[in-house]
This record gives sequence, structure tokens and C-alpha cells, in this order.
Amino acid sequence: MAASDRRAELLEAAIRVMARDGVAKATTRAVVTEAGMTLGAFHYCFESRAQLLELVTETLTERYVAEVRGLFAPHKDIRDSVLDSLHAFWKGFEANPGEHQISYELTQYALRNPGFEDVARKQYEIFLRAFASLLELAADNAGIEWTEPVPVLARYVQSTIDGLNMIWLVDRNSADGRAALELLADHLLLHARPGTAT
Repeated sequence: MAASDRRAELLEAAIRVMARDGVAKATTRAVVTEAGMTLGAFHYCFESRAQLLELVTETLTERYVAEVRGLFAPHKDIRDSVLDSLHAFWKGFEANPGEHQISYELTQYALRNPGFEDVARKQYEIFLRAFASLLELAADNAGIEWTEPVPVLARYVQSTIDGLNMIWLVDRNSADGRAALELLADHLLLHARPGTAT
């Protein structure tokens, strides 16, 4: 097996272990057992468990972002554009709650363990960049401009979605979750105005 294939297999094995047993139990031994490989194969592919956790975070985050971008359909109506991307993200979340739970666990693990801080920082940098680009794309297509800085709006959207996701993991109330997304879209529109011609 090529080294790149072995690495990819170990990465997916780590995601399966974390989704099933939690981040704390995803030891190198548990990961290689899941993948049907040896510890030597792990150390050949990764410098450390920290590198594996960082790659799991980046992989899952990029996966969610790609899903939203792939389903995003720009409209002239800004509300439709925003709701399309929010619903795409929510659909992916409901389809893979275990993977999203990994993301939250990894964030907390990274913040509590010295040397892992960059894992959490990179995770949210990817999310914030993604939401900022979607807000900019939606505004360009609808011919509007945001009255608040896009990075601030992206942070607002991300923090609201984080909260909705966490509540859903507890009570699985999809109807109220989707209704809250509608409120989020409506509130965002309070910060939009017709674009100025250049």
C-alpha cells in the first residue's frame, strides 16, 4: 500500500474511533487496531498523535465547508442565498452528528492540552474564512452590501451555528433548529443594504 493511501486509511480510522468512542480514547494503538495496521505504520505516516489530531480537524472542517460550497446556489434574492448555505450546513450536520461532535471535542481537547492550541485556532480560521466568502458571494450576486464588517458577520454566523449544533446534539429538535436558522437569516438581512454602483 502506498504511503499516501496508508495515511488516508489511518486518518479515516481515527475519525471512526473518535466518532464511536470519543477523542480521548483515540490513542495511536486504538487507531492502528481500527485500521488493521501496526504502530510502526502509524509512526511512518505521522510524526505524532498531535499531527494526526490536527489533520483530523482540518479534514473534517474542510469536508463540511466543501459540502456547503457545493450545495450553495447563488440567487438574486439575498435571503435565499443565505438560507441555502445555512440549510446545506445543517443538512450535513444532521447527516453526520458523530463527526461534528468530534469537532467540538477536538476543540476542547486542543484548548486544554499545551501544544495543541493551533489545532483549535486553525479549525475556526477555516470556518470563519468559509462563512466570510459565502457572505461576500451572496452579496455580490444579490447586488447588496453588508453594513457590518464581513469578518464580524462571519463570526456571528459561526457562533450561532455552534450553539444550535450543540443544542441539537442534546435534544435532536430539528424543527426548532431550522426555525432558528430562519431567524438568523432574517437578522443578517437587517445588516444589508442596496449596493452602491461603482
